[in-house]
Amino acid sequence: MSATATYTVSGMTCGHCVASVTEEVSEISGVTGVEVDLESGRLVVVSSDPVDPAAVRAAVDEAGYTVTAQE
Repeated sequence: MSATATYTVSGMTCGHCVASVTEEVSEISGVTGVEVDLESGRLVVVSSDPVDPAAVRAAVDEAGYTVTAQE
């Protein structure tokens, strides 16, 4: 079984931004998939077990962007 969490990320403007966020979030323990939609700023994190939202926020911050909302 897997867990899915959706976030909104601000500050992304190009494919490089998407790649940076994807790379950082993918490094979180337990994450099995990351989908980033540039136009909407939507970040979907798929993991084997629920991931701490603080870890996702920290990874997005490390990439240089900001999580503005969590669904």
